[in-house]
Amino acid sequence: KKGDELSQKNEFHKVFYHKLGTKQAIDRLVFEDTKNPQRNHYVDVVGEGKYLTIYKSESTYGSAVSIKDLADKNSKFIDIVNNFDNEHSILDFIDGKFIVLTNYNAPKYRVMTFTAEKPEIADWQELIPESKGVLQSVNFANGKLIANYITDVHSVLKVYDLKGTFLNEISLPGIGTVSSFQSKKKENTAFFNFSSYTVPTSIYKYDVSANKSELYFRPDVQFDSDAYETKQIFYASKDGTKIPMELVYKKGIKLNGENPVLIYGYGGFNISLNPRFSTATIPWLENGGIYVNTHLRGGGEYGEEWHKAGTKMQKQNVFDDFIAAAEYLIENKYTNPEKIMIRGGSNGGLLIGAVLNQRPDLYQVAFPAVGVMDMLRYHKFTIGWAWAGDYGRSDDSKEMFDYLHAYSPIHSMQAVDYPAVMVTTADHDDRVVPAHSFKYIATLQEKTTGSAPCIIRIATKAGHGAGKSTEMIIDEYTDIWAFAFYNLGMKPQD
Repeated sequence: KKGDELSQKNEFHKVFYHKLGTKQAIDRLVFEDTKNPQRNHYVDVVGEGKYLTIYKSESTYGSAVSIKDLADKNSKFIDIVNNFDNEHSILDFIDGKFIVLTNYNAPKYRVMTFTAEKPEIADWQELIPESKGVLQSVNFANGKLIANYITDVHSVLKVYDLKGTFLNEISLPGIGTVSSFQSKKKENTAFFNFSSYTVPTSIYKYDVSANKSELYFRPDVQFDSDAYETKQIFYASKDGTKIPMELVYKKGIKLNGENPVLIYGYGGFNISLNPRFSTATIPWLENGGIYVNTHLRGGGEYGEEWHKAGTKMQKQNVFDDFIAAAEYLIENKYTNPEKIMIRGGSNGGLLIGAVLNQRPDLYQVAFPAVGVMDMLRYHKFTIGWAWAGDYGRSDDSKEMFDYLHAYSPIHSMQAVDYPAVMVTTADHDDRVVPAHSFKYIATLQEKTTGSAPCIIRIATKAGHGAGKSTEMIIDEYTDIWAFAFYNLGMKPQD
């Protein structure tokens, strides 16, 4: 329908087979589900091309799984898991067994195996048990399993044999994040990347047999990593839960309550905010700012229980965790409310909108980016219906309606003195439609009783964040830092 092209629901997801070099018009339909139009499907091939795997989802959490034997043209899909209660990922097919990463009866994930003859989940066998860290991914190299864990928000790599016996841990260059491990099952050489708040993403070459790694490539970034330090703190939220956050700042900082602070948060959809390097934060750090990364409930830092503690009727925990971070930094003389800038995008944009309404006195500048601001109607646009697993829906019950209404950034806004706010969105955002941001800034400009600027920046020919040119990214961060520095009273260094 004309005018609704960027807001219609995503439905009737299909899987096609496309042969490279041919026209898309002749692609062959492989899988569809006409009875469930709001299911999404994801595809992989394991066992060196022997089996096709189809993952089905109804929200952002939980996957049903089916497999198909590609060696038999007449084979049909075999349903492995028919519900959406857990997450599953078939890693490979080796020696007649499927190897699967799952959080079935293991909130922090484990590795299990099953056969095509006995695919029922009740018959699965444990290969690597659940442990303290959250198991994020598993790769194969030289006949071994490389397991990537996150423990207290930093990566730990462990090596197992194909029988599940622990062999050794891979030494990492520091406390940080390994987000990619590339290898082949029968080769001894592998590569992984490593990043931290002060170390640019670097590639390491790993010798599996010798258990030794060496730096292979590091980008040339004009940033003095040795001039900065990172400190991890566990602070108490409103209900006493200990929440981790990292502080990055110049060495020799003074705790005089006058330091400018940027607090970043997300808190949702089982997503972990692991340590990583960003060139965009260099201007902030070089000008004496403290960068703070919070690990709120709703994320995946401590497994599924941590995730669920920030969903639906427990979503307020996320906002309480973020507010408590600001209060901790003020109480411990890192900063004061006139020096705090807060930022978050998408679900994090919702976070910023909610905490601004609940505690506008704590912050001086805020940047809600591409945020979900209308919690009563979010499910009516594009892929919004898929977020109900985390949020719940206003039409679920009166209780759910009232809960959402109480923190919805648009609906819970009051006539008070708001901080300086720059909303950012894009005209082609088909994930969180820009109408959320449009309505939010219009309401904010109507409600605020103060003189701080409340504006919106709308990127054109852009979407939910990804896909922007380098020039567009530079332009956007130039506006962000200019707005932040001006309203925080900071004078940029030459």
